[in-house]
Amino acid sequence: MNKNIKLSNPGVMNLVLSSMFISIGVILPFLTGQIQQIGNMLLPMHIPVFLGGLICGWKYGGAVGFILPLFRSILFGMPVLFPNAVSMAVELCVYGLVSGMIYSIFKKKDIFSVYCAILPAMVIGRVAWGIVQAILLGFGESPFTWKMFWAGAFLNAVPGIVLQLILVPAIISLLRLSGKKQAKPDSDYEKSDLLSEEEH
Repeated sequence: MNKNIKLSNPGVMNLVLSSMFISIGVILPFLTGQIQQIGNMLLPMHIPVFLGGLICGWKYGGAVGFILPLFRSILFGMPVLFPNAVSMAVELCVYGLVSGMIYSIFKKKDIFSVYCAILPAMVIGRVAWGIVQAILLGFGESPFTWKMFWAGAFLNAVPGIVLQLILVPAIISLLRLSGKKQAKPDSDYEKSDLLSEEEH
């Protein structure tokens, strides 16, 4: 018998991991002191969403991305629900969906496939954010301009983008390396079981 306890239903594991990513996304902004300017630069909530899409798949990644900013806004008032949390919900949902979909296409899960998944997701997600911002602010007195889009989506977010491009592939690589190390003892143990059974 295998001593390791494994969940037989992958859906249960994905739900557990998705809940964990939402919890991490709720906690991470406290590291920036909940200061909006710093949060806009480091984008702490984006990292667990990308991890959710890459590890759990596009459905779960999209759900994590959509729920996280709205849930955090309701709990702590940051980000502000309208228009920030609403537009972020669409943006992060797109991150999880696109990164998960593209990553699933690759048979070889390496650094190259991670970058191929998250780079297009970043661009499409920011475009989605800009569209939602334009629609929501269109109902107010301050229109959403190209200058605001460029600053909010790219210029101010450069530190966060760099951080994501470093941390997300690194975390995925560490998890894969850890998984390979754990798989080897399992296979050795199973072989020893088979040998002991043959001896008897």
